[in-house]
Amino acid sequence: MKQFIAFVKKEFYHVLRDKRTLLILFGMPVAQILIFGFALTNEVKNANILIVDQAKDISSQKIIGEISASHYFQIENSINDPKQISRAFQKGIIHLAIIFPANFNQDLMHLHKAQIQVIADASDPNTATALTNYVSAIVTDFQADLNNQFSLQMQIIPEIRMLYNPQLKGAPNFVPGVMALVLLLVCVLMTAISIVKEKETGTMEILLVSPFKPVLVIIAKAVPYLLLSLINVVSILLLSVYVLHVPVKGSVLLLLAESTLFIITCLTLGIFISIKTNTQQVAMLVSLMGMLLPTVLFSGFMFPIENMPVALQIFSNIVPSKWFYIIVKSIMIKGVGFSVIWKETLVLIGITLILFFLSVKSFKIRIA
Repeated sequence: MKQFIAFVKKEFYHVLRDKRTLLILFGMPVAQILIFGFALTNEVKNANILIVDQAKDISSQKIIGEISASHYFQIENSINDPKQISRAFQKGIIHLAIIFPANFNQDLMHLHKAQIQVIADASDPNTATALTNYVSAIVTDFQADLNNQFSLQMQIIPEIRMLYNPQLKGAPNFVPGVMALVLLLVCVLMTAISIVKEKETGTMEILLVSPFKPVLVIIAKAVPYLLLSLINVVSILLLSVYVLHVPVKGSVLLLLAESTLFIITCLTLGIFISIKTNTQQVAMLVSLMGMLLPTVLFSGFMFPIENMPVALQIFSNIVPSKWFYIIVKSIMIKGVGFSVIWKETLVLIGITLILFFLSVKSFKIRIA
């Protein structure tokens, strides 16, 4: 029994002296609880909306005040020109627009009936449905208060319009997200083990004594996976159009060009991981776990980023799949051109250049 207790003490000492083990035992659960607690939620909060108040009367202002007081909405702007709504939806600035017609209060008082138009971005059907339900509930409460106040049966009818996805199908939302997830995991994983495999098999020494420069070695590693990933993109698009019936409303060439840029970003990330790791197991673990969770949590296609704390929203900006998801959804579902997605494109180019620079600087021309 004393020997058993001695061995238990020895194991405790080993664990307590190993900082990495302590970090996994205590740090990882705390981090996962905090991240998942804030990120894993389908509740919609602080959604950006646009209000067009053509009435500017007492009733419209009261409804706008109740909407503004709700934590579900964040009024992005109030405009008088309805033509600006379409542009705001295309840029992804807003999720919802509410239009109050002229003589809104007058129609209520004299005709006992009035309408408001609610336009939602249905490229994310879950968010669109939740937001329209919130607006309908606020309008219903205001209508009930009016009826109690004036002892009349006044009726406010929200005219709901779903943009881009009137049938509220799930495929238009998940195809861009799955496309980003698949390309990121495949490209990063395949390239992450490439240089590590050369290190383990000893063939890296042959490459280093060859006339090739380190930059050319890195590029040569990425080119085959680039071509194979482009085949993946074409197959995904064909399945989306002919099997899932999700049409590409924008330019196919622009979509292929943006997909190529994203693939290059992912390949560069995989090369950077392979340079920083020494075994294939570690490279695979970092590629799968390190890329899968950020893509699922912070790309925006599973959980709304607006719901997360500011720190997590800032962190999501370094996740490449977030920007590619916005680009694919804008081209495929909304049918926009490069003038709308140029900022996201520049972000992907910047991430790619930074990763490539770090990869070249970290590449060792001598094997220890």
